[in-house]
Amino acid sequence: MRPIIILPTYNERENLSGIVEEIFSVGVNDLHILIVDDNSPDGTGKIADQLAERYRGRVAVLHRDKKEGLGKAYIAGFKKALQDTDNEFIFEMDADFSHQPKYLPQFLELIKDADLVLGSRYIENGGVENWGLVRRLISKFANLTIRSILNTPIKDLTGGYKCFRRHVLEKLDLDSVDSSGYNFQIEINYKSYKKGFTVKELPIIFVERRAGDSKFNVSIMIESFWKVIRLRFSRQ
Repeated sequence: MRPIIILPTYNERENLSGIVEEIFSVGVNDLHILIVDDNSPDGTGKIADQLAERYRGRVAVLHRDKKEGLGKAYIAGFKKALQDTDNEFIFEMDADFSHQPKYLPQFLELIKDADLVLGSRYIENGGVENWGLVRRLISKFANLTIRSILNTPIKDLTGGYKCFRRHVLEKLDLDSVDSSGYNFQIEINYKSYKKGFTVKELPIIFVERRAGDSKFNVSIMIESFWKVIRLRFSRQ
């Protein structure tokens, strides 16, 4: 019944060591980390290998040949994590400190009565820090629109901090998930909901990254809307 965090990285050398240390400082028993690095040109992969040596048996690294988007990295991480039957609780988490490790115990408490727990910015006591007004409005409008199109009660469909029970990922057709980046989170959440799994939301405060460049891109978000419409009318 072990928790494992899938931590995708691309040019996160400024953040990776610190986030791994902070994750372990929370004190979750038998917590493991799988770093999935997409051949970062800034040397993040080498730092990941050093962390695997330092935390031998608790940190592993999956090196990928090239950057193919967040969705592909997570799918590769899920498949690797599912190879070990001890991995019962499988987390998605960003490496840039926008997802605060202090919430990990709350995820594990809530998932006792759920199949999937989503870190939510848009329920009571959730929110964001260090975003401008325009970005806040865009994100809220996007979530409201997507929620309406997909006819789902999930309040935060686009967030990337979450915890799955392994049977959810085992029953989803991971090879059929063709979205990357922003839309990947929508697709994986919606497909889990449509499969009938119990989805709960945990209020979190999302904090803009401490270092490095933001991956946020408005054009990608806008482009994803046609994929949302296609998802709504596709067979699950």
